[in-house]
Amino acid sequence: MEDCFICKKHNGLIQTAGETIYEDEYVYVGHIDHNGENSYLGHIMIDLKRHAPGLADMTMAEAKAFGMIMARVSKALKESEKAEHIYSFVSGDAVPHLHMHVVPRYPNTPKEFWGPGAVYDWPKAPMGNNEQIVQVCRRLKAALENMQ
Repeated sequence: MEDCFICKKHNGLIQTAGETIYEDEYVYVGHIDHNGENSYLGHIMIDLKRHAPGLADMTMAEAKAFGMIMARVSKALKESEKAEHIYSFVSGDAVPHLHMHVVPRYPNTPKEFWGPGAVYDWPKAPMGNNEQIVQVCRRLKAALENMQ
């Protein structure tokens, strides 16, 4: 799709923060990008590579790949980034191309800041620039490569 942000990203027309964490024929995994602003470290995006609007539009092969990488990325966030809980959600309201947000909650996050959006509001939330995001991406990539 010509005007789809995620399709443009996959075709190399848009540069985003960090580095590729994982990619296969069905999915792409990278860090969220906030247009050059600091981002919550470890907020991962899992994109379906084929342009499809939602979960119900996946083929069974895509669904299998999507589910497997969601579980593996969640485990990698716990192992390499020491997350204590993982949030995940698909909304599709702003960008009608299937992508899942995978957001860690780190130890000592006060309960009033629990939730995939609330963690951003915690004054001590681990926010980082592109250099820090690249380091997170590299640790997650290594963790995924070392998984059985």
